[in-house]
Formats: sequence, C-alpha cells, structure tokens
Amino acid sequence: MTFDFKGDVASLLPGIREFCSEYHFCLGEGGLSVEVVREPKSPIRVAMSGQKANITYDEKIHFFRALGLLLEQLADGKTEFSITEKPQFTMNGPMFDVSQGNAVLNKKSMKNILRRMALMGLNMLMMYCEDSYDVKKQPYFGYMRARYSEEELRECDEYAGLFGIEMIPCIQTLAHLIDVLKWKEFSGIKEDYETLLVGCDKTYQFIEDLIRSAVKPFKTKKIHIGMDEAWHLGLGTYLSLHGLVPSGEIMKEHLARVMEIVRRLGLEPMMWSDMFFKAYAEGDYYDKNVRIPESAKSMVPNDATLVYWDYYHFDEEFYSDFIDKHRVFGEPVFAGGIWTWTGFAANWGMTFKTTNPALMACKKKGIKRVMVTIWGDNGTECNAFANLLGLSLFAEHGYSFDLDEEKFKKRFEFCTGAKFDDFYNMKYLDEVPGSNAENLDQFNPSKYLMWQDILTGLFDKNIDGLPLDSHYAVLAKKFEAAAGNNGDYNDLFRFNYHVADVLSVKSELGLRITRAYKSGNRAELKEYVEAVLPGLVQKVRNLRKCHMRNWFSMYKTLGWDVMDMRYGSLLIRIESAIEEITAYLNGQMDKLEELEEERLYYNSTRGLIAYANYYGKIVSPSRIAPEA
Repeated sequence: MTFDFKGDVASLLPGIREFCSEYHFCLGEGGLSVEVVREPKSPIRVAMSGQKANITYDEKIHFFRALGLLLEQLADGKTEFSITEKPQFTMNGPMFDVSQGNAVLNKKSMKNILRRMALMGLNMLMMYCEDSYDVKKQPYFGYMRARYSEEELRECDEYAGLFGIEMIPCIQTLAHLIDVLKWKEFSGIKEDYETLLVGCDKTYQFIEDLIRSAVKPFKTKKIHIGMDEAWHLGLGTYLSLHGLVPSGEIMKEHLARVMEIVRRLGLEPMMWSDMFFKAYAEGDYYDKNVRIPESAKSMVPNDATLVYWDYYHFDEEFYSDFIDKHRVFGEPVFAGGIWTWTGFAANWGMTFKTTNPALMACKKKGIKRVMVTIWGDNGTECNAFANLLGLSLFAEHGYSFDLDEEKFKKRFEFCTGAKFDDFYNMKYLDEVPGSNAENLDQFNPSKYLMWQDILTGLFDKNIDGLPLDSHYAVLAKKFEAAAGNNGDYNDLFRFNYHVADVLSVKSELGLRITRAYKSGNRAELKEYVEAVLPGLVQKVRNLRKCHMRNWFSMYKTLGWDVMDMRYGSLLIRIESAIEEITAYLNGQMDKLEELEEERLYYNSTRGLIAYANYYGKIVSPSRIAPEA
C-alpha cells in the first residue's frame, strides 16, 4: 500500500519510514491521501472516508499513536472510521533496569522497544543505570560490567527523537551502588558497602562526574538522580564522624549538595520519594498512618520532583491517599511496575491488579506524569520483551479515562505482531497449583525450583503433594506452539518452552528420589541415574543454549557469565547426584547423607514460597562465597 502524507510532515517522515517494511507500505504520490494537521492541545483524531484519511495531533508521539491506529484499521479492512482519543498524561513510559540483573539491552533491542512504544503512544524511556554507563574520569565505574558508551546512548536518543520519545538518564547518587563501592578506589567516599558518604567533598566531586557523564548523550535537561532505599544512612562512616544524626537531616544535607550540581548544569531533577517518607513514618514507606507536616516542604526544593513508586496495592483509595500525601512536597510523578523481576515468569496478576487502580487514581487526581519500572533483580531471567504486554497496558490507560480491555488486547497484538493470550500464559510459570488466584502473593516457584539442588532440595517440603511436573508439561506444549505464532518474539517462547520443559522433570524430582531412597526402591533409583537424570542434563543444556542465544541477541555480552555460573552449577550438581546415587547402589557408599536429612519447610513457611529471589539463598543453606 502507498501513502501520500500531506501537510507539514517533513519532521515526521524519518520516523514513518521506520515502519514501512514491517507494515508493508511505502510513501509516494498517488497513494492513499493522508492529511496531517498539528493542532495545539488537540485530542488525537484519526478518520477515513472514501479515499482520504485525516490525522490531527498535538505532540509528535501522538502522531505515531495515530499512525498505528490508522494502520490497524486498514489491516482490519475498514475504509470508513473516525477515532478520537484524549491523552491522559504528559509523560508515560518505561524505566528498564540494566544494572541489578546484569542484562544490558543492546542498541538493536532498545530500538525494537522504541518502535513498539511509538505505535503505542508512550513518550518516555529511562535506562536505570547504577554503573551501566561510561564515566571516563572513573575507570573503575562499571569495570568489567556491561555498560553503554556515550556514543551508543546518543544514537538511541536520536532514534527515540524520530518518534517524539524523550530519553531521560536515570542514575543513583546516594545508595544502590554496591557494584561501584566494592572497589578500593572508592573507599574514601563510602558510608557502607552500597551507600555514599554524605558531607565528604570527594563524594560530590564523584557525583558531579556521574551526572555530567549521564546527561551528556541526551537532548533532555531532565535527570532522575535516584536516592532511594538508603536504609543505612548515617549508621556507618557518617556515624563515626558526626555521631547519631536523624536520617531526614542527612538527606536534606545531601540533597542540597547534589542540587548545587544539577542547578549549575541547568538540569531538572526527579528522585524517588521513599527516604523523605521514612523521615516521618513509624513503619515502612507505605505506612498509611504517616502524616507529612507542612514544614516538610523545606526538605524538597521547588525545582526538584519526587517520584512516588508503588506496585503493591490493589485499592484505588490507597493510591489516592498517597498522592495527596506526596503533594506536600509538590506535584509528584507516579511510578508503577511490571512484575517481571522475580524469576522466569511475568506476574500479570500483580501487574494488572496494581496498575489499574493506580492509574485510575492518577487520572482522577490529575497526575500528569507517570512511568512504569521494570526491575532486573538478581539475574533478569525473564525475557525483557515480555514487558511489552505491560507497556501496552500503560499506553491504553494513557489514551482513555476508562480502560477498554478488548481494545487493549487488539492494540497489543497490532503494535507487537504477537499474541495476547500467549504473552498472558507466561504467568503460569509461577501461577501454579497451590497458588492463589492471580498469584497476588508473589509466589515464584519457577525460579527456586529451577536453581535448587536435586539432593538438598530446600523447597521440596513446600511443594510436596502439588502436581507441578504435569502442570509444567502442559505449559511446555503451549509455549512450543506459541514459538511459531509470535513474529519477532518467537525466541521468547522457545526460551519459555525450555524453561517449562526442564521444570516438567525437575520440579518434583528431589521428592521422588528421596521417597525411592527412603523406601529402599533400588530399581527406581537405578532408573533415575540411568535415564531420568541424564535426560534432565540434556534438557538443561538445551535451555542454557537457548537462553544464551536470546541473551547474545538482546543484551550486551558482559553479564552472561553470571547465568553461565548458574547453569554450570546446576549441571554439575545433577551429575554429582548421578555419581552419588550410583556409588550408593554399587555399595561404595552406605548411605546418601543429603537424603538422610529431614526436609523442613523453607524458612518455617508452609506451602509455596513468595519472592524467593536471591540465588545464594536458593541453591544451598551454606554461603556459596564468603560475601554472597
């Protein structure tokens, strides 16, 4: 199909051309006439009658949302239609964590995501970087870790600009710097193992280096300076130097020094709000009884913005109340979350059940800037493209006061070329027999059943009696079929297939082996060492190879070493199980000590375990390394 765009479209054409190949259209005279009009403060209007179409838009990103709507209607065979959408937010987009899980999206992946965002109408992208960007004055910053060069970020920023998407640097200037502060080079600016020392002049020289490097590749003047979860603030080196000082006072001192830097550089900072709430709360960040006094205004300068992050609550009233509490400090940004950070699965129950009330509260309260966090905690096992379903949810909330679920599903499928139901089925890697509806308790068995040891089985008693092998066998077949139906994202489902395939054997295997040993069933043990365990080794090898292909295609190479260590450990421990059981059967060992141990509930908790997300606490009750 040929389109003949008319009007002031010169600045739009480079972005339009990015979609020609995938959506099978070209540009030229004599094609379908599309009259394009930019009208300030206008809603999006897309209409077609006869052989002429019209697009009216305000912001550049709104045009690309409108282009997607036009292409979708034409793909459905419609020639007469009129669509009007009113943008609900002035900022809406994702923050991808590329530091905490070692998975740093490469340029190809980032551009893929930016194109999907453009058709969805999302206009902001952050890459959360603790040490994942070059700071030339600090050679140990991000040393031997995957990180972006200035040139790579500038190229992605230019690409985002084709669609009207603003890339905003997102860094840390107080805590969450464990991978930086481990180096002796930074010993003079440490409060503790992950927190910077407030009040030290060298700290602020270092922070200025970070900020200057972070903002240099981008056109925007905005920056996210972090400052969340500094739970040990004032309790380490600062305590030794200054005595006990309330954390709120230390935060105020530190923020004042950092604001001197950002003002000098002409920047517009935002930061997480939890430390400011902790200064007044008796409980945690979400203490609903916390009262923020008017005097607290002085803690946050007028030219800084707090970001209220919350992906835990299910009722609109809670979000509304906390928006009001934040307004003491000024108008906040709201940050929700796509729950893909607890292992191999996407927890769509938690994602949908927290996002819908949160964004409805934002719309009712007049919050105009929202974002969605995508954390990469402890491995980033879940494929990054799984998050596209959550991005589509945020996008559809962004163009309608009330979410139209059928439109949401159709828009996701059109913008990605993937199948909604297949993406939705990813939740069943963790939403298994024994979990509650929608997995709102955050169970993540796919992670701990994958990495736990065959012989010591720390989670075995918790899953005893649950038909998990059969659950994963059924799921594997669904993912195998999905691997041929999801276009650019078929590899995601090939990976999910191999995950479920391994778990269809491994989930209950420790329990089965232990029962055979305790009952003296030597024939069954022989079957395990001659067929089942060798078969599992091959399944794990297949999973690792698939995972590695995906990783090297999507992410920078550095960081894969962590996953190789996990797979290597898993494989060698399966081989050890074969060797030990064989030695027992041959009379070389009079007992299997691991299987003699009584199985206890993990951490005294019955049933499935929630948020067991730390590898070192899954694989062994012993420390796997001196500081792990």
